[in-house]
Amino acid sequence: MFKHQTRVDKVILTTNGIILTFVVLAILIPLIYVIMASFTDPATLLNSGITLNPAKWTLQGYSRLFKDGSILIGFRNSLFYSTAFSIISVTITLFAAYPLSRKDFVGRKVIMTLFIITMFFGGGLIPTYLLVKNLNMLDTIWAILLPGAVNVWNIILARAYFQGVPNELREAAMVDGTSEIQFFFKILLPLSKPIIAVLVLYQFVAQWNSYFDAMIYLKSDNLQPLQIVLRSILVQMQPRPGMIQDAQNTAQLQQIAEMVKYSCIVISSLPLIIIYPFFQKYFEKGVMVGSIKG
Repeated sequence: MFKHQTRVDKVILTTNGIILTFVVLAILIPLIYVIMASFTDPATLLNSGITLNPAKWTLQGYSRLFKDGSILIGFRNSLFYSTAFSIISVTITLFAAYPLSRKDFVGRKVIMTLFIITMFFGGGLIPTYLLVKNLNMLDTIWAILLPGAVNVWNIILARAYFQGVPNELREAAMVDGTSEIQFFFKILLPLSKPIIAVLVLYQFVAQWNSYFDAMIYLKSDNLQPLQIVLRSILVQMQPRPGMIQDAQNTAQLQQIAEMVKYSCIVISSLPLIIIYPFFQKYFEKGVMVGSIKG
């Protein structure tokens, strides 16, 4: 590995390796502990804490979660919201980024400036809520899918990627009689798989973890995403003020609530852990090309 490298290169690579090892451990150890805690008996968890080999294993946390039918509804809703939001947002991003990447597009600098201004100055929470209300989108899926669909940072990344595609490729396609739309769909998009994968992953993760929009826009239980459902379950599991007199039941409920909390973390993180490997091969290339060109 170090055969053809200078001493400085060796020091830098070794230092980077050490730093990255600590970063991986800082992420991996808490994740493993949370997973183990979700399978640990409540009494054991309270008395012995989190261990890699619990004295008593249990699925009580997961069984309590899945006894509530709203969990499956929340899973379904979150999966739909995240998938649909990613498709809508990335489609808008690509259609906006391509003309802005073209030097012959009149007014592109003005439009790009207006886009960037919105990154620093938003409309505000109350005006946004009133807009959603006046458009009759309250308590509908569109209140989740549309307000945040335009992401300026993603447009900047996609624009930078498109600018990295040689203009000679487009000129050759035009000589062969390819139209602008055909070039975009048949040539440019297939070459843009890395950046598309990055954008899809960004938007999917953002929507999957989102709960604030659903909290203020949605009222119907059958529309609530997983994050809101899990939060509701955790709130219900907390001891009530009137239960303080019954110390034994209160302590038992606290133990179960603690285990359910860890189970919630595992359940909400599992889909992201599953889908990431399918995007990983595109992720590094897409991020690097967009960042360097930008």
